[in-house]
Amino acid sequence: MIVERIWTGNAYRNYNYLVACGETGEALAIDPLDHGKCLAAAKRNGWRITQILNTHEHHDHTGGNAAVVAATGAKLIAHHKAGGRIDGVDLGVKAGDVIKVGKTVELECLDTPGHTFCHICLRAHGGAQPALFAGDTLFNAGAGNCHNGGDPGALYDTFVQQLESLPDDTLLYPGHDYIENNLKFTLAREPDNAAAQALLPQVTGHDPQASIVTTLAQEKTFNTFFRLTSASVIARLREAFPDLPERPDRRTVFLKLRELRNKW
Repeated sequence: MIVERIWTGNAYRNYNYLVACGETGEALAIDPLDHGKCLAAAKRNGWRITQILNTHEHHDHTGGNAAVVAATGAKLIAHHKAGGRIDGVDLGVKAGDVIKVGKTVELECLDTPGHTFCHICLRAHGGAQPALFAGDTLFNAGAGNCHNGGDPGALYDTFVQQLESLPDDTLLYPGHDYIENNLKFTLAREPDNAAAQALLPQVTGHDPQASIVTTLAQEKTFNTFFRLTSASVIARLREAFPDLPERPDRRTVFLKLRELRNKW
């Protein structure tokens, strides 16, 4: 599996991805908003975009669909319930479905509600190193918001029932570059987090195209939304929410963190 991460440079700080088969040159475009850059990257690498996958229905992930289809004839894939929200869907997928790219790439669909209720993450496994194309569900050092058709309780369930159990060496490919701001939020919630303290200077004012690709093991050290039992996180959370129980459950901590992040 060959992964080309494409930095759009737009105000929303989107990442687009091409996932290619090294044997056949076929490629899957994930959320190709910047269709010009995606098509140029495919041409430069000698790849043919044969499929498009939208992780969810928001325009900053679907806006390039029509141009890529017009240029390549690619088939459009999305969550099986997203057909009424995304124009031109050719194939609706559910949890456990596998998208094949060429002869060598297989991507398992995960149904990951929270940011929206029609969100798909793609899990690549069986290769040299597992990977997760996470859309707007999981970011570097952060979690997706739930403002436009989502639910924080569902997002919590996705984190604890699906993401936490993935292999620690899984590479994370999120839909946006928010790592600098998210690490600052981590340190606002957990000032003694040594991993976040060490990483923040490396990504402050960084070039997103060359930014670090983290693993889930790393995320669990500095992503607040995985650190729900941290005594420091809970103590700081109690300053904002004095009525927090003495021993809050993980769901309560997650929801309160998401509430704070909405305004931060």
